Amino acid sequence: MTGSKFVILGGGMVAGYAAKQLVELGLKAGELTIISADTSVPYERPPLSKGFLAGKDNEEAIRINPDTFYREQGIEIRLKTKVASMDPKRKELGLRSGEKVGFEKLIIATGARPRTLTIPGATLRNIHYLRSLDDSKSIRNSAQGIARAVVVGGGFIGMEVAAVLAQKGIEVTMILNEDRIWKRFFSPEMSTFFESYYSERGVRFLKDVTIKEFVGDGDLNSVKLADGKSIPCQMLVAGIGVIPVTDVLTNSGIEVRDGIVVNEYLQATQPNIYASGDVANYQDLIFGKRRRVEHWDNAVSQGQYLARTLMGERAPFRHVPYFFSDLFDLSYEYWGDGSGADEVVHRGDMSGKSFSVWWLMQKRVVAAFTMNRPDEEREAAAKWIEGGRHASSAKLKDANRPIESAIE
Repeated sequence: MTGSKFVILGGGMVAGYAAKQLVELGLKAGELTIISADTSVPYERPPLSKGFLAGKDNEEAIRINPDTFYREQGIEIRLKTKVASMDPKRKELGLRSGEKVGFEKLIIATGARPRTLTIPGATLRNIHYLRSLDDSKSIRNSAQGIARAVVVGGGFIGMEVAAVLAQKGIEVTMILNEDRIWKRFFSPEMSTFFESYYSERGVRFLKDVTIKEFVGDGDLNSVKLADGKSIPCQMLVAGIGVIPVTDVLTNSGIEVRDGIVVNEYLQATQPNIYASGDVANYQDLIFGKRRRVEHWDNAVSQGQYLARTLMGERAPFRHVPYFFSDLFDLSYEYWGDGSGADEVVHRGDMSGKSFSVWWLMQKRVVAAFTMNRPDEEREAAAKWIEGGRHASSAKLKDANRPIESAIE
């Protein structure tokens, strides 16, 4: 049986950033093994629906660490390797090849897999989901020389992919099962802005519709809706959410409930085992609730945090949820959790490209969105949310007032 002092199961962003942090903290050669089902060393995920998909970034540019980093630091990285079982008591992983890999401490960072459509015709060629580098390559290849594409889903993946395809001159139709884009996160005013912005750039929206089947002879050539309408297209990308990958934990004794249940130290329910990234259902100390976050910043922050933990630091994980997006020529950022808000305040020009949105719960700032706003607003967002600061909605709305004047 082979093994290492530390093993990271999963070769995504958690592994890349944890490895980098461990090296900076004094990791010795031979102390870390990364087991990955992927075909590439750890890479950044955001470019897969942005710069890489658009053809602006190459594979080397999106790697978290160069290929040579792992060899030079004495880190064993095993690609195209799948794990069949886990035995926490024996501290070992069973590979599908039959080999056993031992560990002293284990980080589970298996991520999530895309939800898939199961309607008739779902196995036709050129129907895509986006999660990996290979997925992004496939979408990029399918987009060459086509005239029409359909994007299913109005979340950040759907919005980013639609923007990239539209900028390639492809006629894009976005199919939503709700009455406006990204209803879960956006206020009605925000949805109106983005729908208008996309429409002006040639993207068409079909809202509150259901797909009945995909039509084609081998290759997709149209999407048939439940109302009988047919949308011609040569490719489709579905961004309808993800499912945490926990299959390997069967019979391990590790609690799984919408991901791997961990405490405020990201420890699982078996000793010496941690979970991080998309698969971790952790206790959020700022909001006092459990959550599982599927964004870049969470994977980076938790990977770095666990590296420090493995090297002896002992402090709870405390972090304001955050994500960013690039859409056409727009870039925005979002902090916090607006799900429990009782008031939403819009600041700036909602018909233009520069505005911020603030979610309040009993006057406490719980979430913020900024796009092309002064640095003072960006800097206030995470600080106010983490500090549980209270703000005046009237003063927040008045963009002529300094942002700090809104604090009560």
